[in-house]
Amino acid sequence: MKDLTQRKNDHLDIVLGGMSGIKQRGTGFDRWRFEHCALPEIDLDAIDLRVSLFGKTLNAPLLISSMTGGARRAADINRHLAQAAQTLGLAMGVGSQRVALESENNGGLTRELRQFAPDIPLLANLGAAQIAAKTGLDYARRAVEMIEADALIIHLNPLQEALQRGGDRDWRGVLTAIEATASALPVPVVVKEVGAGLSVTVARQLIEAGVAMLDVAGAGGTSWAAVEGARAATPQAREVAMAFADWGIPTAEALCALHQALPDSPLIASGGIADGIDAAKALRLGATLVGQAAGVLGSATLSAEAVAAHFQTVIEQLRVACFCTGSASLSALRQATLVREA
Repeated sequence: MKDLTQRKNDHLDIVLGGMSGIKQRGTGFDRWRFEHCALPEIDLDAIDLRVSLFGKTLNAPLLISSMTGGARRAADINRHLAQAAQTLGLAMGVGSQRVALESENNGGLTRELRQFAPDIPLLANLGAAQIAAKTGLDYARRAVEMIEADALIIHLNPLQEALQRGGDRDWRGVLTAIEATASALPVPVVVKEVGAGLSVTVARQLIEAGVAMLDVAGAGGTSWAAVEGARAATPQAREVAMAFADWGIPTAEALCALHQALPDSPLIASGGIADGIDAAKALRLGATLVGQAAGVLGSATLSAEAVAAHFQTVIEQLRVACFCTGSASLSALRQATLVREA
């Protein structure tokens, strides 16, 4: 457990330190441009950004995506995120609860978190390897109960597990375990990748298994292969990991493909969302919600006010994007002209 906690601390340090100088794949959103509307004929301040998620209304279609669990400083980070989410009326997904379930180091992932954010959708989180274990269903139930969650995220990270020391290498039976979990839990199950994207083939399998929502979590954001390369114990391990630094399906590409193949399935777009314009593009391309994690992590180490200020900027950018496409609501934005550049 000590090694697992140290791993979480390493991850925080590396992501907070930035990944400059490492070749990574882009999200693909830069290939798309909205057609500008010079005569909006709408009131900017009256634009409706509200959306419903698991029976609760959000003031904007934003998810504070899963960031961290296990490290002791995570308690402050998670409190700041929850308080900001409550203030702004956004959804929040917590980091992996494995350490919290297996030790006394809960990282702030307790019912107290729900007290900070009583009105928002709060999503629990476990890794696929934990779900596939014999204790998987028990862990899933406890993870949900621990924070009184509205849904459970199961994260898929096979590339990261393959590259990290002590990673889970046997992924047989994961899909069956996800199906059993989705059937048994009293709350919906969301499945997300962690930065390499979901393919249409995998997405279909998950929807057929009873998964309620998918997070494409594509390439273009944090490269967990590069993170594991940065913390590799040997030059050989680093070389293996860094070869995969730009591996994965770009976020925009994954989003377009999944929305076309599964038009009735709700999707979360995450993985390198830079600002409210990227968020607007993602919503136009088929996302129900847009998630951001690494982009706000620095603010989350400071205060709830810093987190709220960050997302207020994103929301205002999204609102202006709606205004300059003549979109008075999210449904109108989803019909706005978006051109793919050659």
